[in-house]
Amino acid sequence: MTELIQQVLNGLVVGSVYTLIALGLTIIFGILGIAHFAHGSVAMFGGYLTYWLMQTLGVNMLAAMPLAMVAGAALGVLIERLAYHPVRNDAPINAFIIALGLTMLIEKLNLLMFGPDQVIVPSPFGDVFEFGDVVIPELRAYVFIIAVVLVVAMTLFINKSWMGSAIRAVAQNRPAAILMGVNVNRVSMIVFALSSALAVAAGALVGALFAVAPGVSGGLVIKGFAVLILGGLGSIPGAIVGGLILGVSESLSAGFLSSAYKDVISFVIMIGVLLLRPEGLMRKKG
Repeated sequence: MTELIQQVLNGLVVGSVYTLIALGLTIIFGILGIAHFAHGSVAMFGGYLTYWLMQTLGVNMLAAMPLAMVAGAALGVLIERLAYHPVRNDAPINAFIIALGLTMLIEKLNLLMFGPDQVIVPSPFGDVFEFGDVVIPELRAYVFIIAVVLVVAMTLFINKSWMGSAIRAVAQNRPAAILMGVNVNRVSMIVFALSSALAVAAGALVGALFAVAPGVSGGLVIKGFAVLILGGLGSIPGAIVGGLILGVSESLSAGFLSSAYKDVISFVIMIGVLLLRPEGLMRKKG
């Protein structure tokens, strides 16, 4: 039982990071209908940038992350304006091809700016919390708290703010939103800014938990899309639930079977859910 609790807690921490990745993908796909494959590369940019800011400015992770998120938001606006906006009214295949090109471009820019070395984002959290036989490293506790705060902030922004109402209006009916005076261009820029800021935060947390390295972005974006499909395309609650399910399932399979099979087990669960409920866990049929 102790081992089970330990693995579930570990899975919730990793799942919270998956949720941050998937949440950014969800608002882009659900609102703009774009499969933004470069999202994982943006996350890695965030991890590298957080590390660089810490080394350059001499600040800790909690101070460097907000600065990196601001830079990530600016990068998101550039991506939307320069890459996706010109093909917004074209065939979906054009945005798909651009997304693949952006993935390679941002990946190479990361190599050019930060080098090919693997880096670990230093954290000030080195203690360990013990609850009987259950051990929770302080870093993992803070990663989970940071992820929860960001997810709650994003959810409140989407559901309670005026701009959030505009974003939901565009997602539900773009022509009607335009007729009601919603500035779709502004909505698109804000969506990409928010999504990229979340990706940067996720990249920094991945760098603190594990490491940031070339090639990691591919795995992150695959997990993000797995969560997106598992929870339901365009569903924010689905992204939250799906991310936690994926993280816990990976942790349990790694703890009780083998870490070599954790990806296989998690995707088997996803496929099983899609076979039984193709619309995902949190979307209504129809």
